[in-house]
Amino acid sequence: MIAPLLKRSGLALAFAAVCGTAHAEALLRSNVTVTAPLVTIGDLFDNAGLLSETAIFRAPAPGTTGTVSLADIATAVGAAGLEEFEAYGLTEIKVSRSGMPVDMDLLSNLISADLTQRGILGQAMEMRISLNTPLPELVAADTSAPASLVMLRYMPGSSHFSARFQVSGLDNPVDVSGQIELTIEVPHLTRSLPEGTIIGPDDIEMRMVPLAYAETAGIVSYDAIIGMQLQRQTRAGVMLRPADLAQPQIIGRNENVTVLYQQGALTLTTTGKALNAASLSEPVSVLNTMTNRVLQGTASGDGTVTITSGPQQLAGL
Repeated sequence: MIAPLLKRSGLALAFAAVCGTAHAEALLRSNVTVTAPLVTIGDLFDNAGLLSETAIFRAPAPGTTGTVSLADIATAVGAAGLEEFEAYGLTEIKVSRSGMPVDMDLLSNLISADLTQRGILGQAMEMRISLNTPLPELVAADTSAPASLVMLRYMPGSSHFSARFQVSGLDNPVDVSGQIELTIEVPHLTRSLPEGTIIGPDDIEMRMVPLAYAETAGIVSYDAIIGMQLQRQTRAGVMLRPADLAQPQIIGRNENVTVLYQQGALTLTTTGKALNAASLSEPVSVLNTMTNRVLQGTASGDGTVTITSGPQQLAGL
């Protein structure tokens, strides 16, 4: 119900005196639509003059319509200084307040922005929300910020959340609760590949999976996976985990390798047999087939093993 707001004041009477001499007769409108929380004389009447900005009623809730009797209008505007007006035989008028719907998409965006700011919702991640109870029909005042997030309770690792929103034009806050599921984009194989395959861009497609599952299995990014080597035969559609991948082997087990020893100006080379496979910079045990001694070195590329310094190492060359 629209309630009278203003009482008579000396200033309003002075405005009315000026209005009566300088403007034509005020004309009552039969239907009025407002956007503000207060209804002014200028909203209700054409030719309201200097009294146009004078508020006389509280507007209805956003998205709703109320009726005001002619008697209530006459009392309110008379208190503001408008004594005479043309009513065109109306006994009541309708006053509507424009509004915009507040749906779950809008509220979800506010939650998403908060989680992003906290560092919980990162890149390549999405959020799905399900409510414990359906969201009531909400209409906000027609403003640039129809709703704001007042409070959000959510802890990473727990799907439950509760949130409080303030909807523009509504006196009471809106509380919601439910579950948040976070998903993340992770690499999957596009085709079945054998052990030892070097992963290329055409071997990978990115799919969304629940974050909890991805964290349990281990998360690897697209950029980190290209150029890596499969540790085992893997089927198409499988999500790739860190344990499935390794740096490409540059030395194979039982492979003939060049052994390089360097210290200062001294450089010695020999050949040997790798006793284990290794990727770049990984340790390699090498059997010197001439001395039958085992040397410890590091895979350094092109089938070369650089051995560490030490008398025993040097004696094994």
